[in-house]
Amino acid sequence: MSQADDHAGSRRDFLYYATAGAGAVAAGAAVWPLVNQMNPSADTRALASIYVDVSNVQPGTQLTVKWRGKPVFIRRRTQAEIDAARAVSLDDPTLIDRGSENHNKPGTDASDANRTLDEAGEWLVMMGVCTHLGCVPLGNGSGDFGGWFCPCHGSHYDTAGRIRKGPAPRNLEIPVAQFTDETTILLG
Repeated sequence: MSQADDHAGSRRDFLYYATAGAGAVAAGAAVWPLVNQMNPSADTRALASIYVDVSNVQPGTQLTVKWRGKPVFIRRRTQAEIDAARAVSLDDPTLIDRGSENHNKPGTDASDANRTLDEAGEWLVMMGVCTHLGCVPLGNGSGDFGGWFCPCHGSHYDTAGRIRKGPAPRNLEIPVAQFTDETTILLG
C-alpha cells in the first residue's frame, strides 16, 4: 500500500464523517420544531401559578378565583365551621371518601387537618368543581352539612369540602397552595 492510498483513505473517511455529521444536524433541525410544539404555550405557562391577595377575606366568607380555567374556593372559616369539620370522625358512615386515595397528598386521610392550608384550620383552599360531573357547587353554608351543595345532582359537602351525601364519588380536590406571606396565597 502506498502513501497516496493512505492519504486517500483518510480523506474518504473524513468525507464520510462530515456527511454523517451534516445529516445528523439536518435531521435534528427538522425534528426540533415537531418536538418543541408539544411544549405548553407561553400563556399556559404563565397561568401555572398565581398569587391571590386574601387580605380582605373576612371569617365566614369565601373568595372564588379562576386558576387553570377552573374555579378555586378560598374560604376563611369561622371557629364554628372549624369545630364542625374537626368533629367528624373518619369512621362516620356519611363520610363517603375517607381519603385513602387523596390525589393531592398520597397516603393521607380526609381529616380536616389534612385538608386545610394552616394549622389552625381557618383557611380552606379547594377546587370549586363537583367531583360527580364537574358542576360548580354553591357555598356559604349550603347543603345538609353546612358547606357546599351541588344543585345539579344533589351532592352535599361539609365545611371541609368532604362529600357526605349524593352521587359525587370524591371530596372536593385540594390544589397545591401555600402562604407566601400573611395575606398572599400562591396557587400552583
